Amino acid sequence: MANEKKNKLFGFFDYNRDNRPDAVEEDTTPTIKRYFKLLGRRFWKLITLNLMMLPLIIPILICFYIYISAKQTPVAGEVLFPQLLGANAVGASPTSTLLFDLFGAQQNIPVLTTWSYIGMGICILFLVVTFGWQNVGAAYIVRNMVRGEPVFIWSDYFYAIKRNLKQGFLLGLLDAVILFVLGFDIAYFWGRTGTFTLDFGFFATLALVFVYFLMRFYLYLMLVTFDLSIFKIFKNALIFSLLGFKRNIMGVLGILMIVGFHVFLLLLLISTPLSGLPIILPFLWFLAAVTFTSAYAAYPIIDRYMIAPYTGNEDTEEVDEEDSSNEEADA
Repeated sequence: MANEKKNKLFGFFDYNRDNRPDAVEEDTTPTIKRYFKLLGRRFWKLITLNLMMLPLIIPILICFYIYISAKQTPVAGEVLFPQLLGANAVGASPTSTLLFDLFGAQQNIPVLTTWSYIGMGICILFLVVTFGWQNVGAAYIVRNMVRGEPVFIWSDYFYAIKRNLKQGFLLGLLDAVILFVLGFDIAYFWGRTGTFTLDFGFFATLALVFVYFLMRFYLYLMLVTFDLSIFKIFKNALIFSLLGFKRNIMGVLGILMIVGFHVFLLLLLISTPLSGLPIILPFLWFLAAVTFTSAYAAYPIIDRYMIAPYTGNEDTEEVDEEDSSNEEADA
């Protein structure tokens, strides 16, 4: 009897016994509930990641500061300004004065010096060169977060960059050029609407911006997961922007929710002593939260069409070129 009690007592501390209940397996279904669960669980790591992603926006802020802090000079806003100014100087009349008030407004524009152009050029060059690498490092980390894998921010970030150094640079360069062209087109058509051709060009550009916005959910995720050419990455990203349309829209809504939260916070606190909080907060987590949201929406689509059919629902770190080509055909 005593021996039986002794065995029960020490058996309680026996970690090799076979009758222990198994641990409850976590549900990894990519639902909205799990999104918020992962977001809360990885919150501090996302803040660290966001601080590492600040070089994506610091050069832009520096360029903006150089532009607005330059000396300014007045320029005519209307082509009639010189004629109206001359008419009023020679002999002002009620009519010429009225026209000058309507069309004689001037606006100040910055006058950039050589050093201003050099400073802005250095910032732009740094951003373009490192754009792809920074996105690669961030994509690798948030992908592992979505997978539920352990994440080591610093080592994982630079490991991903080192492993995808050449392709990361090329993809980032193409990505930056496409973003610039689309942004330039939007700005061009924005002030030149009124005819059918210009209106069509404006809305067609908006459609391209939306499609490419969805494609960017997948570009860097596929780069850090598969061994694919740049062309195939863009091709698959375009396909998945349609195949995963439902999850893509949910990702867009999630990003809009994050943006809306910051706008609401800004409007709420702008006239209070805490008005600096909504300005500082985006520098702490906005970029990482948006990157995580897009990855959470996109990675299950990548897993469904490019991983699960070939690995029996097991994630893989890298797929060889031949298998990747077959996966694209199925996608």
